[in-house]
Amino acid sequence: MSYTLLRGSFVIRYPDLPRQGPEPDGDTVKFLPDSPALVEALPRRSGRPPNINARGISVRLEAVDALETHFAETHQELEGANAARDELLRLLGFTNVRFWEDLPNRVRSADQDSVRGHVLTNGIDGNGRLIAFGYAGDHQGADGTTVFVDGPLVDRSVNAQLLAAGLVYPAFYATLPAELRTHLAEVSQAARRKAIGLWPRSTADPNGAATVRDLSGLERLVVWPKLFRRIVPYLAAGFTDFDGFDAWLRADPVNRDDELFLIPRLERGNLHDVVRGSGQQIQLTMWPEDFIISPDPAPPGAPVKPPLVAAGDVVIVAALPDPAGADRGNETVTLMNLTPGTCDLSGWALTDAGGGRKALTGTIEGGAALRVKLDSAVRLGNEGDTIILVDGEGATIDQVMYKADRVKAGRTICFGR
Repeated sequence: MSYTLLRGSFVIRYPDLPRQGPEPDGDTVKFLPDSPALVEALPRRSGRPPNINARGISVRLEAVDALETHFAETHQELEGANAARDELLRLLGFTNVRFWEDLPNRVRSADQDSVRGHVLTNGIDGNGRLIAFGYAGDHQGADGTTVFVDGPLVDRSVNAQLLAAGLVYPAFYATLPAELRTHLAEVSQAARRKAIGLWPRSTADPNGAATVRDLSGLERLVVWPKLFRRIVPYLAAGFTDFDGFDAWLRADPVNRDDELFLIPRLERGNLHDVVRGSGQQIQLTMWPEDFIISPDPAPPGAPVKPPLVAAGDVVIVAALPDPAGADRGNETVTLMNLTPGTCDLSGWALTDAGGGRKALTGTIEGGAALRVKLDSAVRLGNEGDTIILVDGEGATIDQVMYKADRVKAGRTICFGR
């Protein structure tokens, strides 16, 4: 059960864009990795590259599903949805978090806009998010190292703590190792037996069907979130009862009728096999921990492995942001190919924090360095800057940053490796 360690910071607010920041909920939070290039090297089981930029990437917490604070202009029961969100932020170390009244999913103020933390991840999901176990504070290990995850370690994650408090439902995908799945199922079952968190209000489950007459009624219910995310578009399509729900699910086996493995039966199935609906009544016939969900399949031809030239194969080793004399046309960035083979730079580019882009051409021989002279498209800041190397698909191969105190006229900055 090996996972990749990524060190970084959890982020809930952008000081420069306070009304356009992240929208944390009970199972998703923004994460700014210290080494973004490591994200590009993760498996992409649904064929989707990581949706990462200079502000970070969203982390989707492994094994849990929180009530929706926002989904397709609607939401689930807000008491439970907000309770999971608030506890997640507390566990990560955020305090005095306040949300905008007219933008209730965006943070207006907090004692911290970001806090240090780390994640243990084994890949990217179909929405370009990191699938991970989240932890407050720094890890003693080196960034990018492999960490063996067992029961005691997973119990310290925010994922397991939310399950133990009964604030989230379980949602086990095939990427979750069997031993961890069994362990976390027991954690969730214990919370259900204690009738804590959302469990006393849970409905549309093996204990009883829910009555859903319209969307406004659905918004007040506590139901397994994936089922909620299927019911919302069903109602939006104009259906007024659940007599056609089974056929509607079956009509789209990719986006609606998720492929499952039914653990008690030891057989494959689909979502329609664990949902029963008729009239105004709907329910799961099996508890969520009793089936395994297959990740979204990759589109034909989409790569599920990292690119052949992976993050860290070509690195930025030096930069000259303040050359002697005029800066324009004399600034340089030096690249080094760490692999034994020749790397074709066609379609690659250097970008900076201001959005500038310097297209690259030519090749770098294995083990060789290339000094790139910049033009007006990319201007390195003398007060500090970020330099990003991207490949022809837009994937980040390497990223470095420097501060003003390292900039001296005519001197090249060397980035330690």
